[in-house]
Amino acid sequence: MRKITIVAEPAPVAIDLAETALLIIDIQKDFVHHGGYGEFLGNDPELLQRVIAPTRMVLDAARATGMTIIHTREGHLPDLSDCPPTKLERWAGGLRIGDVGPMGRILIRGEAGHAIVDEVAPLPGEIVIDKPGKNAFYRTGLESHLRDARIKNLLFAGVTTDVCVGSTVTAANDHGINAIVMADCVASYSLTRHTAMLDIIKAQGGIFGWVTDSASVLAALE
Repeated sequence: MRKITIVAEPAPVAIDLAETALLIIDIQKDFVHHGGYGEFLGNDPELLQRVIAPTRMVLDAARATGMTIIHTREGHLPDLSDCPPTKLERWAGGLRIGDVGPMGRILIRGEAGHAIVDEVAPLPGEIVIDKPGKNAFYRTGLESHLRDARIKNLLFAGVTTDVCVGSTVTAANDHGINAIVMADCVASYSLTRHTAMLDIIKAQGGIFGWVTDSASVLAALE
């Protein structure tokens, strides 16, 4: 048992590292690289690239402690049989999941854009969750992995703050898991939405969890 206390908002949070996992959400080439799906839709991927360096620092430190590491990738089977209609029907042809984008078929498993970026790529033995939805608990084995490892706390990194990170944070709360979000390790294509989601998470005494930063986590781990 190794307990640490992390400086956070709305209050410091004490956790046991044996009951904690680092969850890295969707740092995939299609979202954070130029020429990826995010840019294809008119977004600036450089707004997301800032998470890579601090996430890598926390990832290295977490690996050194033996902490459970979990990576997620958003993507679908080639026949789209696992894709909810709500993810297909709101965009014009050519911009839909499964259409051909700059990095292959959009959000299809095995395509170039589906891969996690090299800087934070999984090592052998680390858990990789392929998720068909935005919330990483939806139709995945994430809950089982957490239960089997007796995980009570999740340190969050990844993209985007307001979509896949935010929806997973709120789902974690419903599953009885504490969420601790590192503000500089998550990002959105919109700074306004990024800030708003972090404010929601820590509001009302931490209704969905805590907000901290990589420096505070690294200091606690040391």
